[in-house]
Amino acid sequence: MDLPTLWFALAITCWVLFFVLEGFDFGVGVLAAALGRDDHERGAGVSTIGPVWDGNEVWLVAAVGVTFAAFPDWYAALMSGLYLPFVLVLLVLAARGVALEFRGKGGTERWRRWCDGVLAVSSLLVAALWGAVLGVLATGLALGPDGEVVGGGLARSLAPLVSGPALLGAALGVGAALLQGATFLGLRTTGPLRARARTTALGVLVPVAVLVAVVAPLGLVGVGAVLVCVLLRREVLAFAAASVAVALGVVGVLAAHLPVVLPSTLDPAFSLTVASAAAGPAALELITIAAVVVLPGVVAYQAFSYWVFRRRVASERVAS
Repeated sequence: MDLPTLWFALAITCWVLFFVLEGFDFGVGVLAAALGRDDHERGAGVSTIGPVWDGNEVWLVAAVGVTFAAFPDWYAALMSGLYLPFVLVLLVLAARGVALEFRGKGGTERWRRWCDGVLAVSSLLVAALWGAVLGVLATGLALGPDGEVVGGGLARSLAPLVSGPALLGAALGVGAALLQGATFLGLRTTGPLRARARTTALGVLVPVAVLVAVVAPLGLVGVGAVLVCVLLRREVLAFAAASVAVALGVVGVLAAHLPVVLPSTLDPAFSLTVASAAAGPAALELITIAAVVVLPGVVAYQAFSYWVFRRRVASERVAS
């Protein structure tokens, strides 16, 4: 395997890890406020992601960094054609981080409820935005013969967001996040929140199945697997099945047109390929050395953090 192909596989791996780990993170952010009946239950929901949410976002940094370093032309086309969606993503992620970090800083229930509301709205928006971006990437951008996005201005950046693939992707992004979030809450909580999470997972599966049937009928196999696991109350398997379905969806979008990494909607000949978008051999060799040193440590640290915080969070109140 040559270096460009190896680094494309690594880039996809980083993006998959980001979408899988942050997918349930976004879902919990929405559902903690929606399913929690009081301050204690909402706090229990948020506590399931409290120790890991910032570690999950490390994979966004890794994915963007790998894309920039290994495939600068691909990175440039994405940032140029989708700069407005990416700016919105960053702003919403910032609001989400503030809500998570400052939720426990206020001493009143009203403050925590306000933070829960910001967390829910920002989580919903960021899931929709990432879904829209993936929807656009599935069809491509208006690349010219030089590999750059044709046109300019605000209208060019807004147009992809209101296209059919983007809207469908946004709906799927929200549905996938809610499904992952519900199965994760079922896995990591006890009491009433756990029961409501199971009911929510069953309810979310219906619209998700409809959307998947429109996009990729073969994906209904994954939806069916999640349904069976939820009905059998196999919470570990339900969450694993939902996460695998998300991972396969991301891989399907990013690798659907190989060796093309970004199709041109103007002319297929203008599309970016793995070879044409890759950095030079010297640059790839250098970042390969850096990856061998850095990535194992990131994986080990995150695996350790999930192991430490693996126990369930009680959503029922304990009598004094």
